[in-house]
This record gives sequence, structure tokens and C-alpha cells, in this order.
Amino acid sequence: MVGSGFVGLAAARAYAELRPDHRVILLEALKVGQGASGRNSGFLIDLPHKRDLEFGSLDRKQKIYRLNLEAIADLKKSVHQHGINCGWEEAGKYQVAVGDRGIGFLRNYATLLDNFDYPYQLIEGDPLSEALGTHYYSQAIYTDKCVLVQPAALVNGLADTLPANVELYEEHPVLDIKKQAAQFSVRTQDAVFSTPKVILATNIFAKEFGYLRSRMIPTMTYASMTRPLTAEEMMVFRHEKSWGATPADHGGTTLRLTQDRRLVIRNRYQFVPRYHDNLDARRAVRQGHLDGLQARYPQFDNLTLEYTWGGACALSRNYQAFFGELAPNLLFSGIHQSVGATRGSITGKLLAQLALGQDSESLAHMLEISQTPAVNPPEPFLSMGVKTRMAYARYESASEL
Repeated sequence: MVGSGFVGLAAARAYAELRPDHRVILLEALKVGQGASGRNSGFLIDLPHKRDLEFGSLDRKQKIYRLNLEAIADLKKSVHQHGINCGWEEAGKYQVAVGDRGIGFLRNYATLLDNFDYPYQLIEGDPLSEALGTHYYSQAIYTDKCVLVQPAALVNGLADTLPANVELYEEHPVLDIKKQAAQFSVRTQDAVFSTPKVILATNIFAKEFGYLRSRMIPTMTYASMTRPLTAEEMMVFRHEKSWGATPADHGGTTLRLTQDRRLVIRNRYQFVPRYHDNLDARRAVRQGHLDGLQARYPQFDNLTLEYTWGGACALSRNYQAFFGELAPNLLFSGIHQSVGATRGSITGKLLAQLALGQDSESLAHMLEISQTPAVNPPEPFLSMGVKTRMAYARYESASEL
């Protein structure tokens, strides 16, 4: 296994449990939690998200929903069985709209939920402002099955409780993977591992091994976290408990109040063909995040940000993820459209089943719903197109930021 995010950890756990007599090697270039798995906003979303809910047949949506529920159930089992302290909270989530544009998206979301026969609450006025502590939002739809976590704590807890036959090597970046007869040679700086099967759980970095190079759009999104709110500041929230809100407009802002009384804000996408940004870009994002929080909570004096960070993920032009074999006995799941916590957890488990030649209803469903990410245009047209599209999306969604 290469990569210890949600895919790699789930794959290693499932494979090791199915084959307790096998030796499972899990290689991680960084420390566990330093990649996108620990940098996300901590939403374990049950519903088909964004484009998966908007497009496709009802049957496909129901299969995605059942797979997401299975992922959440598996994670919940591990959290409770091993006592992983990750702030697990079955809090649900708010889908929020600021103005007319967002309300239009929210109405469409309600129609999609109705067609899906999924229960929800439409909230506006005082009940909404009391729940979120702000009059910034006009309307929201609340659904109750989303789970909120501290993602870095979750993946570190999962790594610390892997089965005994899993060997985790952190700070061991893989330099190349070569096929030699019936074996793969996996080379790091310090060692070469010989193995009949490889599960590649590197998401966007699969490009560096020569796979799906023309089908990924490397993207970075950003988040910031405030200092802990004071007891007086917490009084603006009706229940003084944590919550999470995602935007009705795809280009809007994600917002969380965490269990340790911090606000987390996430928005803005940047095309990052080399997987990193620059300091000036991050400073601009940080100021934008602070402005966004002050617009929502003008009553908070001296609200400061303690952390700002980015996380690289993979998107595709047709909004499709990849699941399956890249080559015989070389398996991969990735390009999860920045919602990889649940999708990555279930696909990692199912990659282990696929590698072992096992059958299950869930594996059949995953193979059925998985499609091929679209091919990108060549450079320089890709960079020009993506940057223009992202700039236009920021312009369109400015009122919802």
C-alpha cells in the first residue's frame, strides 16, 4: 500500500483483517495526517455530494448513499472499538444560502432531496441565526446524518490501531514502482520492497508514477482556524455546541464551529500543477477568510486567525472518480472531487476485496457506479482553461462567499 490517507488506511486494515497471515506494508511519504486526509474540513457526508446528487439515475444515487453509510459505519466502529479521540459527533450539517443566488441553489437541492425521498428541514429567520450565531445567511437546509470529526486526529487514530500484520513506514516516499515478471519492485530511498500486488492510495500523486496524468486537475483549497472563542462570544450560539455548514453554491464557503470553540472557514480553489502554492497567495486567502468571518460575526472584537493552510486534491473535468485496476494487480482509487473522507474509506476497503478476488454487493455497486475521469486538453490550454474557469466561478459566487 502506498499512501496512508483514508484510502490507504482502509485498504491496509481490510486486507490485513481478511489475510491475517499476510505481511502488509504501508508506505507514507510524510507523517500520517500531514496530507489532504488531515487537512480537510472534517465532514463525513452520507448523501451523494454535489455533482453525484445533481446528475445520474436515482438507482446510482441510492448506491452511492449506501456505500457512504457503510463507510461511516466502518469508521464509527473503529472509533468506538479503539477509543479514537477525534471529536466524533453525529451533528448533521447545514446547507446554507446567503442571497438570491444561493437560495436558487438551495431550492434545487430541496428538489433533489425530495426526489431522493430524503428527510430534511428548511430553516430561516431567527431559528437559523440562533443556530449559527449570525444573520449572514438567508436560508439553510438541515440534514441529520452527516458526522463531524477532527480529521487529522481520526487518521492518526486509525493508523495507530492498524492490525498487527500491518507495518507502517512514515517518511518513506516511494521513488518508483516497476513491474518485474510477476512481482512489483517498490523503491524508497532506504529499501526496495518486492510484492505481487500494489494498492496505490496516493490520489493526485499517482501522476508521479505515470498514471492518469491527463485525467487529473491538481487543485488546492484553503482553510483557516480562529483562536478559541470566549465564553461571552459563545453566547451568540443557541446551543453552544459544534456544527458544520456547507454552501448551497459550489463556489461558496464551508464553515464549522468545532468542539474546542474555534471557527473554521474554507473556500477558494487554486490550480496547482506542482501541488503547492506560494506565500503571497496564502496571505491573500488568509485575509479573505478573516474578512469573511468578520462579515458573519461583526460582534466579535479582535477575532484572529491562528492557522491558515491549504490541501491539494484532484478534480476531473467530468466530476468522475477512479476505482479499479490501473494495470494487472496494481489498484487505485482517487480523484474524489475533494470529498474523499467517506469515498476514500469505502473504496480503500473495497480495493482490498478486489485485490483478493473477493465478491460483495458493495464491491459490485462500486464497480457499477465508477466511471472514467475525462481526458484533459494539453498544456498550455489546460492551465488557461482551468484558471479562467476558476476565476469566473469566483466572480459568479462572490455574493455567496
